[in-house]
Amino acid sequence: MLKTHGRYDYSAITKRPDYSWPNGKRLAVHFSLNVEHFAFGEGLGNDYAAPHPPPNHRSYAWRDYGNRVGAWRLLELANAYDLPYALLVNSELYDYCPEMIAAFSERGDEIVGHGRTDAERQADMDYEQERACIFEATAAIERREGGKPMGWLAPYISQTHDSLDLLKEAGYRYMMDWPLDDQPVWFRTKHGPILSIPYAHDLNDSLECVSRRTPSPLFCESLIDQFDEMLEESARRPLVMSVVLHSFVLGQSYRLRQFRRVVEHILKQRERIWIAGPGEICGHIESLPKGIVPGSES
Repeated sequence: MLKTHGRYDYSAITKRPDYSWPNGKRLAVHFSLNVEHFAFGEGLGNDYAAPHPPPNHRSYAWRDYGNRVGAWRLLELANAYDLPYALLVNSELYDYCPEMIAAFSERGDEIVGHGRTDAERQADMDYEQERACIFEATAAIERREGGKPMGWLAPYISQTHDSLDLLKEAGYRYMMDWPLDDQPVWFRTKHGPILSIPYAHDLNDSLECVSRRTPSPLFCESLIDQFDEMLEESARRPLVMSVVLHSFVLGQSYRLRQFRRVVEHILKQRERIWIAGPGEICGHIESLPKGIVPGSES
């Protein structure tokens, strides 16, 4: 028998108990905006083109564009359409540009833990280093926001064999690192269950626009197709669609112009869908009886 992670059991989406989101909605949509900070001249931070030797100022500046320009541009978009974000925060940003995070926090956007910095990756850490990373990032958010974050997405969506146990120990109720499903799923940890909230791997703007070099019009058409197909399918089963943004990717003017079409298309169905933060989705799943959501039986 093959080695397994032991975190969840197989479950066919077509054979699960049915449930709905609040007010009978069937499709939940969350917009998750990554804001990130990088060490200059060291650590991770390649721009996905040809690798360059340190200090690689081009890569650093391109990423910093997201904090100086892109995040503010995406904030204006959200304000114009009354659109909530989940803000996935590298905690080092509280020292670098706290006013940027405050601008989102003050409008009520959920703050999600996203490590200390994207100049490091959990998979490169030993147990004590990873524990320190998670607890330090969590404490920084708690100091600034007045409460612990409910959710976590690792920098580079990177985990070790210990990550889920450490996240639950630190008080996290959900994470978004495992792209296994279009519905939330409970995972086992040494300290009790933690919820997996769907978070796009395929239709992630960083992967699509930067790594795959998908043209912006085609990327946005794919997002529209994803939404239309999931909305139709949600009549048969509840689903979660994530829209994943990075401030230095979708915050570029030409991409934002195309992305506005996606937002307007989705919002035409605002009365039929539940636009919510991943924390709200987690809270609803926690309210359901045991046996409804995969993993809740154990």
